Amino acid sequence: MASDNNVYSRKATLSLKISEFEVPPMQDLLIIGRKAPIGPEAVRRMADALSPEQFTLLKMNHPKIEAVLLRNTLLQMIDEKLLMKIILEEAERMISDSMVLRSELKIALSVQREVDLL
Repeated sequence: MASDNNVYSRKATLSLKISEFEVPPMQDLLIIGRKAPIGPEAVRRMADALSPEQFTLLKMNHPKIEAVLLRNTLLQMIDEKLLMKIILEEAERMISDSMVLRSELKIALSVQREVDLL
């Protein structure tokens, strides 16, 4: 006689990150879906009003993502094409066209040099 030892369970894992409210209410970048409740121009105006000249709006030719608002200092540290390739690869896996995603992006430079000893 076969026993019915199938175990069924449903679980959820929650992770809660609490941080200080920042002005503007975005971090390093916003990814704006094509049907998001707030459009790219409204996001740009908000960024300009709260943090003048600190962000750049980049319009995308992407099926789900209409634009990305990026902190200018990131564009000074990494080539725009390389940075956008990475952001789009990661964001397109989780964004729907009605979402706006906020992201923190930290860049750490690692340098190793080898020198001749005297």
